[in-house]
Amino acid sequence: MGTQEEPTVVDKEEEEQVVNPWEVSAKDGGKIDYDKLIEKFGCVRLDQSHLERVERLTSRPAHVFLRRGIFFSHRDFNEILDAYERGDKFYLYTGRGPSSEALHLGHLIPFVFNKYLQDAFKVPIVIQLTDDEKFLWKNLTIEESCRLARENAKDIIACGFDISKTFIFADFDYVGGAFYKNMVQVAKRVTYNQAVGIFGFTGEDHIGKVSFPPVQAVPSFPSSFPHLFPGKDHLRCLIPCAIDQDPYFRMTRDVAPRIGYQKPCMIYSSFFPALQGESGKMSASDPNSAIYVTDSAKDIKTKINKYAFSGGQDSVEKHRQLGANLEVDIPFKYLSFFLEDDLELEHIRKEYGAGRMLTGEVKQRLIEVLTELVERHQKARAAVTDEMVDAFMAIRPLPHMFD
Repeated sequence: MGTQEEPTVVDKEEEEQVVNPWEVSAKDGGKIDYDKLIEKFGCVRLDQSHLERVERLTSRPAHVFLRRGIFFSHRDFNEILDAYERGDKFYLYTGRGPSSEALHLGHLIPFVFNKYLQDAFKVPIVIQLTDDEKFLWKNLTIEESCRLARENAKDIIACGFDISKTFIFADFDYVGGAFYKNMVQVAKRVTYNQAVGIFGFTGEDHIGKVSFPPVQAVPSFPSSFPHLFPGKDHLRCLIPCAIDQDPYFRMTRDVAPRIGYQKPCMIYSSFFPALQGESGKMSASDPNSAIYVTDSAKDIKTKINKYAFSGGQDSVEKHRQLGANLEVDIPFKYLSFFLEDDLELEHIRKEYGAGRMLTGEVKQRLIEVLTELVERHQKARAAVTDEMVDAFMAIRPLPHMFD
């Protein structure tokens, strides 16, 4: 221990913002300060050189989430790119805690990005459904957690993952054998005091919560999947996820070399803000804070027009004079996530920021973009059958996963 990555104790009383796997909030409704998060967590900001390397190595444009700084920080991403340039392969790992029937747009972000990475680098991915975590943290039965995991798997599959390079697993089904051996290896090397320091557990938390972190840690070790990676115990793993998951992987990176594994590499995204503003991330517990992949065109129009926080001025005259505050404007921020055309986004930035474009015009463009995205997703999800879910979750070798 004693390195830059050693986790620090959580002190909610003194912190201006709380960012952990279960809570994201800023003091007094302010914005999340990502520079402070980088400093606190000890990760590194992505820069233009990373984007240029990705484009050179994959012979395709960097994803919009990279170009716009949505994925903004990393741990050892250069090492993954170095290995790939040498001809060494790696695999991707991400996950989903199935606590709701349908995903909202914030949930889609890591899957959209992982799909891009799978295609660009031609590498396999393992996707963990932490149905056990949601049973431990939420008021859900085991049966309901398992059902939601399968429903969420359909939305994940609808993102277009290549079945010949993808293994989706639910913890209640898969944990055991080699996976469990790695779990107890991790558990033996993290003290209770360290777990309290990393995750902020208290004496009121049940021991199920304290015992869970190794479950999320070990998919980053290839030996946890002997049917996929036999004899490849030193295969590198890249984990693209939101930065609130960092405590799990600070712990994992500390333990990995002590049990003979490579440290997983990380690439972190910012949070997709709620419709009402940027003090936290979009929440499944408040339906009016989120656009869901099940929303109708009418729902999307109503939510954007009624709830999307505007940085525009309170009168047309004042708006023409002062322009919109793009730092707080949610419609513009959503467009920066999902409007593919860089030139159009830059046009909106200039015109709206200068007051020549009105809030209603920006909201209308966002409604068009999100309606098209959601309807496309709904069509893809409708084609996902229970048999397809079974196929993605079957324990099987993937002989062409690096082709």
